[in-house]
Amino acid sequence: MKVVEDLGVGNLKIIQDTELYRFTSDSVLLSRFVTAKKGERVADFCAGSGIVGLHFYAENTGIESVTFFEMQKELAELNEETLALNGLDFHVENVRVQEISADYTEAFSLIFCNPPYEKGGFENANPRKAACRKELELSLGELVQSAKRCLKFGGRFVLCHRADRAADVVFACKSAGLEPKKLQFVSGRKGLKPYLMLLACTKGGKSGIEILPEAVNEKNEATV
Repeated sequence: MKVVEDLGVGNLKIIQDTELYRFTSDSVLLSRFVTAKKGERVADFCAGSGIVGLHFYAENTGIESVTFFEMQKELAELNEETLALNGLDFHVENVRVQEISADYTEAFSLIFCNPPYEKGGFENANPRKAACRKELELSLGELVQSAKRCLKFGGRFVLCHRADRAADVVFACKSAGLEPKKLQFVSGRKGLKPYLMLLACTKGGKSGIEILPEAVNEKNEATV
């Protein structure tokens, strides 16, 4: 069932479907991890219903465009309906991230991604939801290579991932020439070990990373 919900910022609305994958508060944390630069051309990889790109646009000025990439047709259509509802003239591409057209080579100054990052335990899962949560259709290596190709030199790649895969994520990005520049871990409650990492990388950036104090996110749950 489709539901229209208040985004909570910028008087914008977002359309979700209770039968499909629904975003969590992690997506909002990701959208707030960096701020926009003037004339920013933004891409939202694995966009789902468009929460990250839409929330980032609502909280920042000077953004030239946001392009949403989502492989599931139903979610891409929800994204398009959300943009129409808000009167936004942005574009949605219904395509796998690793198959993004060459037309987008070095097209963006900023790419966000809240990727599928769980492994295993998907035998009995809803396949449409599992594709959003679990690394079935897109590997970490494929994601990083696509981000590298679509970013301009000096552009930023910003993603969230499982905290216990921090070494894998940092290594994959650095190996692809996406230099890690800012890292923050997130826990669900003070005193608990982190469950999430937020990482910002720069294409062609110099070595050196800022480690931020750990954040606490007590709303680590799907929105309702």
